[in-house]
Amino acid sequence: MGEWFPKQTLGSLPAEAARKHGDREALWFDGNRTGFSHLAAEVDRAAQGLLALGIRPGEKVALWLNNRPEWMHVMFSVFRIGAVLVPVNTRLRPSELAYLLKQSNSATLIAADRSGPVDYLTMIHELLPGLKEADPRALALAEFPDLRRVVLLAESPSAGTCHWPALLGEGEGISPEALRSRAEGVHPDDTALIMYTSGTTGFPKGVMHGHAMVRNVTDRINRMAITHEDVILMYLPLFHIFGFEGPMVSILSGARQVLTVTFDPEHALDLIERERVTLLYGFDVHLQDLLAAQEAHPRDVSSLRTGMMPAGMHNTTAIARKTQQAFCPTLSCYGMSEFGVGVGLSFLTSTEEQRCEASGYPAPGYEVRIVDPETGQDQPVGAAGEMWVRGYMMMQGYYEKPEETANALDADGWLHSGDMGLIRPDGHLRFIGRYKDMLKVGGENVDPMEVEAFLLKHPGVNQAAVVGYPDQRLSEVAVAFVQPAGGASLDPAEVIAHCKGKMAGFKVPRHVILVEEFPMTASGKVQKAKLRELALQQIRDRQDE
Repeated sequence: MGEWFPKQTLGSLPAEAARKHGDREALWFDGNRTGFSHLAAEVDRAAQGLLALGIRPGEKVALWLNNRPEWMHVMFSVFRIGAVLVPVNTRLRPSELAYLLKQSNSATLIAADRSGPVDYLTMIHELLPGLKEADPRALALAEFPDLRRVVLLAESPSAGTCHWPALLGEGEGISPEALRSRAEGVHPDDTALIMYTSGTTGFPKGVMHGHAMVRNVTDRINRMAITHEDVILMYLPLFHIFGFEGPMVSILSGARQVLTVTFDPEHALDLIERERVTLLYGFDVHLQDLLAAQEAHPRDVSSLRTGMMPAGMHNTTAIARKTQQAFCPTLSCYGMSEFGVGVGLSFLTSTEEQRCEASGYPAPGYEVRIVDPETGQDQPVGAAGEMWVRGYMMMQGYYEKPEETANALDADGWLHSGDMGLIRPDGHLRFIGRYKDMLKVGGENVDPMEVEAFLLKHPGVNQAAVVGYPDQRLSEVAVAFVQPAGGASLDPAEVIAHCKGKMAGFKVPRHVILVEEFPMTASGKVQKAKLRELALQQIRDRQDE
């Protein structure tokens, strides 16, 4: 009780919610309804299963799973036993998954055999060719020396893997006292989560966080006045920091969560009407699709009370304004994985202009500076610069990347975001864009250097540079400028086909432009600003033909 905000572990939250809310409905999924007491019991079952499997404190558990109740069972059970959760984007393909497993030193991979048309088990076998002959309790694979086990959620067991239902059965042999003892050994400052996010250079970086997200989400709940009477529609992927907020808000506030496997605007609107949803989350791409579907086939959305969408950029303002009129007064926000769920969020009393043209007001416990990246001087109110953030939710660092950590997080605790923004006279933040070359495709971060590295694997490609191009639906898409290797004859469609199926779809370039040479700086760097201008000109000219 000596802390200004009592520290809690993430794994303790389901049991606390069960004590507060009992059998009150916690979750709707695929027509099935679950109460808070049942959810807490399933978390404990999963935790006992993981203990039976031999998972130790601090061990990394990679979760490659689409939205479903088991995602939350695993999530909270990993936190409960003091292991470290590594959420994996389900759109990644084997080579991308391989990097995350190796870089995170994950000892366990938990996945489903398939989801809809996607055969994850086949991809796992492609990644781990010796799996079928391996000991499922003690893998020893040369390329993945840290990986000890693969746990599969499937109807039938598969050779070389641990079957989830059987694992839950084994967990019955673990006493509640043993689980309680393990949980009591978890400290709120321990690393609980490694969430991968692409940076401006290199491959994805693992952002490490402790359990302080409890306060971050609690503050957002209070600012949005969320109670047990609210209903959250969550179609965002739970592996994403924005989607991760859904289970957290529900478990901390007692709000009911309506969870879907994927985003489908028609299905989402039907659920809003039928389940009387009150809270709406999404990026501009989701809200744009919801607006179009609602206009074509109106549903009763009168239950919607408020919601949240990142705003402030020029391409989001119009969508935010339409959302206020068609659905409810959504709040604008700003955040990134490095400093938690979010540093900026509007108030319910914010004006429509503030909700649509700003990016939220700083949350409690955060400081924000706007700094000229050239001089290091603080900018006056209303002037743009790099957004620096400091507070209790700063990342512990990038996993196993000390140099990148030092570049992002200075000795005084300021996170240099690489984002351009300003502080308005009314105190609200406004996110303008990225200093770094990061692309944001439908809410997903895309590191151009990762795509460029993959393009260079094509035998006909000598050099490649990837930039963003505005897209009405996805905010922006990737454009690849490609210099053919000497004597090679390249077809742009062939280059795109080279990428499809081998990397996540949102990373695949939508346009390929062949060039003889690149505009370069005196120091030998590609001038991407000039490439963006060239892309705007050439692609628009093509579309006008």
